[in-house]
Amino acid sequence: MTVRGSQLYLQDMFDEPADPADEVSEIAEFFAGCNVLVTGGSGFLGELLIEKLLRSCTGIKNLYMLLRSKKGKSPEVRFKELFDNVLFDRLKKEQPNFVQKVIIVEGDVGEESLGLSEENRELLLNSNIIFHGAATVRFDEKIRLATNINVRGTKQLLLLAREMQNLKAFVHISTAFSQCVVKFIDEIYYKPPIEGDKLLTLLDVLDDDVLDHMTPALLGKWPNTYAFTKAVAEDTVRRYGKGLPVCIVRPSIIISTSKEPISGWINNINGATAVSVGAGVGLLRTIHCDKDKVADIIPGDYVINNIIAAAWGAGRAEDINLNIDTLSELNEEKTDEPPIYNVVSSCQAPITWDEYMNKNKFYCKRIPSMKYLWYFGFTFHKNLWMHKIYILFLHLIPALIVDSLAYVSGRKPILWNTYKKIHKLIAVVSYFTTQQWTFRNRRVQKLWERLRPADRKKFFFSIEEINWDEYWCPYVRGIRLHILKDPLDTLDMARIKYRKLTIAHYTISTVAVLLLAWALIAIVRCVTGW
Repeated sequence: MTVRGSQLYLQDMFDEPADPADEVSEIAEFFAGCNVLVTGGSGFLGELLIEKLLRSCTGIKNLYMLLRSKKGKSPEVRFKELFDNVLFDRLKKEQPNFVQKVIIVEGDVGEESLGLSEENRELLLNSNIIFHGAATVRFDEKIRLATNINVRGTKQLLLLAREMQNLKAFVHISTAFSQCVVKFIDEIYYKPPIEGDKLLTLLDVLDDDVLDHMTPALLGKWPNTYAFTKAVAEDTVRRYGKGLPVCIVRPSIIISTSKEPISGWINNINGATAVSVGAGVGLLRTIHCDKDKVADIIPGDYVINNIIAAAWGAGRAEDINLNIDTLSELNEEKTDEPPIYNVVSSCQAPITWDEYMNKNKFYCKRIPSMKYLWYFGFTFHKNLWMHKIYILFLHLIPALIVDSLAYVSGRKPILWNTYKKIHKLIAVVSYFTTQQWTFRNRRVQKLWERLRPADRKKFFFSIEEINWDEYWCPYVRGIRLHILKDPLDTLDMARIKYRKLTIAHYTISTVAVLLLAWALIAIVRCVTGW
């Protein structure tokens, strides 16, 4: 195995005892002999899903992975890079020949006919289970691209699924905030901002300039094109998924893995993790946020296990989906609409933004990184104008000073542009950090109750049993290893560096306060003649 500076950290993942032979996994049996199609397999959730399916559902026949060329890299190159990742080390050890089951299928959900050749289309018709996770997750994406990927791609994949002779399950991965214009979000369908087919017609008849001009009117109450198109996509699933073994999974704010295959694995800087990284390295000093609101975070492995269990639920032989029995038990009206699962933490294991950042601060100080630029100093501001004042004094003015010194010394100024990106990100995030949503996740709980003990062990997702205090050390350590690319063997040096940064922080803060006090006294004396 390649030495990554973290072998002690990874060793425990190879020492877990196997399940007893007499315990049968009903979910693993459901996947046995099946061809599984995964879209979005190169993303954070997609990688976790592929790893878990191949490791825990060993009877899978083939795993079709839809890939497109990206940034000048062919699907073949991207495929090779995908598995050259510590995430797959455990799988490589347990199943050295797993890659023989993975078949690359060149395609693009954002293109007509999914960008498939006729040969590849015929190949995918052999699929038995589909996990549709491909989406553009950029909040500020252009409406045309966001719609083509998130809405048109979903519709085309459902139409393709209708031609599959032996389809057992279709899981559409949405987001818990697709219906963020509603404060109480149940596991039901809501009226979309616009019907999917009408939106696609607009794209076909209007050019980009007109579409961009119309975007604010189209979005209405929705905060961005991501949530908007995800809401439309859910309605598309409802319309085109009737009669199929389909379900929708709505995860909330996804953060790093809790336990498997590696504790603390994360490969992206989005949402809550972006706040953790920014504050940890010492760049992010303020955020527009109500610290008493609940941060609806959930570990990536909990989400993946819930998604796989939902596929099993959708493919139950006694009825098209688990929704029928569940609704009957809950004394609700039966429906043939695809069931929805709200995969959230706020219902059973809530944690506020204040608790979230305090835990980050605690462990960032104990597991610092050599990549840290300054002391962890972070404040919440419910008031937007106070937040902007802090941005001026703690972000912009220091950036101007540092970049000026860099320019004079012949180095490239970068801090001002870095803060421009940070401010753009936190402006988008503030919509979700200043408001509160109440979710209901009864179907998720019912699904968990239906699992056998073997499946509860193999596909654990009971969020009420999570211990956030135990989770946080691996979370911060994972950010250090996988985001900052700082191996654990630099930890002692990082602690020395962080002590120096702490001394520098308090020294400068003290001098600044004294200078401000002196200036105020001077002004008072000048005005009063004191």
